[in-house]
Amino acid sequence: MKCPRCQSQAIVKNGSINSGKQKYACKDCGRQFVENPQNTNQPIPQTTVELIDKLLLERLSLAAIGRVTGVSASWLQRYVNKKYEQPHAKSM
Repeated sequence: MKCPRCQSQAIVKNGSINSGKQKYACKDCGRQFVENPQNTNQPIPQTTVELIDKLLLERLSLAAIGRVTGVSASWLQRYVNKKYEQPHAKSM
């Protein structure tokens, strides 16, 4: 395995991320990374979004919804903020 920044092979284990994937750190440049991270550009399936909407109506916590659906906490928070965004009142 090589560092994605400097291509050094001086890599050590450095804990894990929330999903349990192993984190690594480069001893040469200090970069922290996960080997084979999931593609973050994949859209959330419509069936998952529909399930999230139903779970929101059941007043489950965002953490619980994230665990059940497998979406990230940051994506879920952005989705909720956008979904329930109130239009600004017009000033007179």
